[in-house]
This record gives sequence, structure tokens and C-alpha cells, in this order.
Amino acid sequence: MTARVLLAEDDVDHAFFTVRAFKDAHGLDVEMHTVRDGEEALDYLHRRGKYAGAERPHLIVLDLKMPKLSGLEVLEQIKADESLRTIPTVMLSSSDRPEDIKSSYARSANSYVTKPASLTGLRDGVQEMARYWIDVASLPNGSH
Repeated sequence: MTARVLLAEDDVDHAFFTVRAFKDAHGLDVEMHTVRDGEEALDYLHRRGKYAGAERPHLIVLDLKMPKLSGLEVLEQIKADESLRTIPTVMLSSSDRPEDIKSSYARSANSYVTKPASLTGLRDGVQEMARYWIDVASLPNGSH
């Protein structure tokens, strides 16, 4: 099975290295879709506009601080929507502030991962996260 992952990340470099880390960890077994802000993430998940034909992801990775809607606001809407709430959602942020971590889990994040400061650390950390969510955890089907 190819795992579909939706990454919502506004930092172009972080998005590039996150996608690359997932691909390095899983090669052709992962299909990455990237959006740049919270509104675009919800458009993708609700199949609106240019995402009308988008397939439901098996895993969602959200940056905490994004334009238009923050990762927390997107997370809140995902977990309030019966058709989306079962999709595992990981918060990926450079913030290690306890209040950000607590707020994420209070909104039913499945995991909170702090981005390491270096790009090598980011790659290694994301590869570990990818291996866990795709190789170890059982993901929901992702279909309607």
C-alpha cells in the first residue's frame, strides 16, 4: 500500500526537506502532497477548488505556525469533522514551548514533533517520524 501524506508547511525549505525525508525513508511507498497554509490544507481535505479530485490522506502533518489558519486551528477543524477525525494528525513545529505542545494534544493531535534546529537533524527526525507512522503504526484506510 502506498501511504498518502498531506504536509501543511509554509516554510519552503522545511517542506522540501520533510518531503525528501519521507521519500528517503519510504521511496515509492509514500505519496506526498504539500500545501502552504491552513486554508489550503482544509481545501485539500474537503476537496474544494483545485483539490476537488484529491484522495484522502492516510496521515496529516501540520506545521504549528502557518498563514491564514494556524496548525492548531486546522487541527481543531479536522478533529471536529467526523469524516476527518480518524486521520492521524502530527504537529511538526520548531516550537518546544510546553503551552504549544499542551494545546496540540488538547485538540487531539496524535503526536507532537519538535523540528530539530539543523537541516540534518530535521531530515533524521522526520525520517524517524515517517518510519513510525508508516512502518510501525497501523493507518486508517483513507478511503471514503
